[in-house]
Amino acid sequence: MTRTLYRLEGCPYCELVVDELEEMDLDFESVWVEGLHSKRDEVKRVSGQRAVPVLVDDERGITMSESANIVDYLQRSSGEN
Repeated sequence: MTRTLYRLEGCPYCELVVDELEEMDLDFESVWVEGLHSKRDEVKRVSGQRAVPVLVDDERGITMSESANIVDYLQRSSGEN
């Protein structure tokens, strides 16, 4: 699996990214994070912040946050898959 999405249950911004990934039929792994920001050490380790969503695309060496940025990236890079 080359794409990992760090997400929080019930997060509408995370769901926007999930919807885009599923609509594009892209494989990804979900990592569910803690509700409390102070407990999101794994997200901080990979992205330098504790906010979600965070997408890690190992194949391209990309780590990004902010749902709009992630959706834009997925749309722009879809022709490269």
